[in-house]
Amino acid sequence: MDADVKTAVRTLDAFEAFARSQGPLSLSELARAIGAPLSSCHGLVATLRNHGYLYAVGDSRDVYPTRRILDVAEAIVRNDPLLEIVAPALTRLRDDTGETVILGTREGDGVIYLDVFEGMHTIRYSAKPGEIKPLYSSAIGKAMLASLDERALAKAMARLKLDRITPATLTDEDALRRDLENGRAKGVFITRGENVADVMGMAALARPGGQTVAVALAGPLERMERALDSHSQRLRHAVQELSGLEAA
Repeated sequence: MDADVKTAVRTLDAFEAFARSQGPLSLSELARAIGAPLSSCHGLVATLRNHGYLYAVGDSRDVYPTRRILDVAEAIVRNDPLLEIVAPALTRLRDDTGETVILGTREGDGVIYLDVFEGMHTIRYSAKPGEIKPLYSSAIGKAMLASLDERALAKAMARLKLDRITPATLTDEDALRRDLENGRAKGVFITRGENVADVMGMAALARPGGQTVAVALAGPLERMERALDSHSQRLRHAVQELSGLEAA
């Protein structure tokens, strides 16, 4: 990892540290939280203060983020060309099923969650935008793998390490390929506790505005199994609707 990348990671880690602490941090507390030397953390804090992202709290040496980071984030989200057009359909899918709805796409050898619509049940699957999951053990990942032609799929499979995440994870390439074929035939890709124990996910491909993404429903395995047919039907309807949308 070169110096520029390390600085970027530490900057992101710093904001996540403030989110966890839910309050101001001293320089030494922040340095420990991001695993950086005190001198490096001092330079990072000084830079963020100079650019208006941190401020000193009262007479103490503690610092805390200003609203600027929120304003920047809100401006980015407001103008996301994909999220703006898919949100209504995904909200309806969440409301119709009561389960958590996730929009994701491929990111290298994994998948990244682009948006999450939390389920309405007290006991539900929770996730956050920006989370990265394996291609082979997540429903969205299976959908993205199945979207590849045979040559691209073979290259992806050669790179993947099919590590066991839970007792239900498919770690055999032949078994995974059979599962992908089954998903292609049904139009829905399913995981049963393969990435998170006792959680079932089902995903389907969509191409809103010509961009290949996948939409997933996720929730407790037993409850999802009881509604498998109806949820699958609603999911297929939602991605069909999304695939007819044009980018804003």
